[in-house]
Amino acid sequence: MAKSYTHLLRAPDSPVKLSKLASDAHPGVDSKSEALQKLPKLAARLADLQERLFAQSRGGTEPARQSLLLVLQGMDTSGKGGTVKHVAGVMDPGGLHITSFKAPTKEELSHDFLWRIRKALPKPGVVGVFDRSHYEDVLIVRVRDLVPREQWELRYGLINEFEQELADQGTTVVKCFLHISRDTQKERLLARLDDPTKLWKYSTNDVAERKLWPAYKEAYQAALNLTSTETAPWYVIPADRKWYRNFAITNLLVETLERLDPKWPPAGYDIEEEKQRVLAS
Repeated sequence: MAKSYTHLLRAPDSPVKLSKLASDAHPGVDSKSEALQKLPKLAARLADLQERLFAQSRGGTEPARQSLLLVLQGMDTSGKGGTVKHVAGVMDPGGLHITSFKAPTKEELSHDFLWRIRKALPKPGVVGVFDRSHYEDVLIVRVRDLVPREQWELRYGLINEFEQELADQGTTVVKCFLHISRDTQKERLLARLDDPTKLWKYSTNDVAERKLWPAYKEAYQAALNLTSTETAPWYVIPADRKWYRNFAITNLLVETLERLDPKWPPAGYDIEEEKQRVLAS
């Protein structure tokens, strides 16, 4: 029996060493052609499950309060935006809420680091997608030395408590670290500079950030090791191959929603009576 993607991609229980995890692997599928052949049916299944989740929260006499939150983290060019476009793009926008987190504003900085995150959480029935997330507060904050060490060190535990709170309230969190190699990042940055339609994606700060690669790698390893829990495990997605990244995350979402098993809600009214009213209208 084939292993599930939630099993294949879950971060190791032992201390994570990103240098030992291949960024160009494709566990669970033999080739790009096989993945692309399976993807349409898989995407249709994801769309169906998402619609059931949304409907379940709106209909019936006792609407369900389940929701799902997809967290995307990774180095620049790892494909967070591409995942939103190609994976989340198959879902009904009515039941989808996407948030891209940037550098915090003055107002956000005046609050607890989770304040802006809580404001963006998906409502019942909704699939939320975070392009970057609360993890920036133990990543860039750590690497750039934006707050004292004793402050960001406490945040790992606060994040675990926060994600447990979400689970207790009915939100299932799927955390994906998009794992790319430094060479792949260089190739993608050069490709942007060669494509007039992609120049807007390039930042002159990208080279400076590349110099911090070892520090980011250490920060990501710490996040993976300290915040991968039974409630909200991390999944390490080999992301050098864009096709595999999209295929793997689609599978993760399908498997997660299948476990939630959303149902079409029963009518909260007399169907035959409503048919007669429609016919008579």
